[in-house]
Amino acid sequence: MVSLILASSSPFRKVLLAKLGLAFETCSPNIDESRKEGETPKQLVYRLAQEKAREVAKTHNGLIIACDQVATLNDGFNANDNVLGKPKSHENAIKQLQQSSGNTVIFLTSLALLNTNTDNIQTKVETFKVVFKNLSIEQIKHYLKKETPYNCAGSFKSESLGIGLFKRMIGDDPNSLVGLPLIQLITMLENEGINILTDNN
Repeated sequence: MVSLILASSSPFRKVLLAKLGLAFETCSPNIDESRKEGETPKQLVYRLAQEKAREVAKTHNGLIIACDQVATLNDGFNANDNVLGKPKSHENAIKQLQQSSGNTVIFLTSLALLNTNTDNIQTKVETFKVVFKNLSIEQIKHYLKKETPYNCAGSFKSESLGIGLFKRMIGDDPNSLVGLPLIQLITMLENEGINILTDNN
């Protein structure tokens, strides 16, 4: 069976991919993730997933899975849309969650699957909407102290306590919110001749 490589160091993406029961290795790509002038959030994540896959392809052969994710308060199609990326600090996380409070935040999660043997690359951007509760500053600070989600787009971890920030979630695949759209990945793998229901005995 062809080698499967996850182009990410994210422990959350590793856990998600492991659900499929396929053997895989990981490699963290080192690329410039800066947004280009005039680039929409959707264009940004679409490009970065492909660049991550291409970077890992320099040292690995097989099927390379790469993802990227941003959050925005708009639809992601406008170059002026504000991107809620990884906050990196407590102060920025407070600002992000204050922005999100009472609003609908749209998460754009890109997925690229590159076959290094054929150079065929499949790319898709999944949209997932999260409606936030009206959050007090005390709730925000308490949450950040508990989970310190400073390396997560939007300043929360939906797979744990972050679920308490939401009023409701709207989308096709909740896994995309964590960072790896599994339903779409399964389709892409099938396009490469891998069926998870029959191939991972």
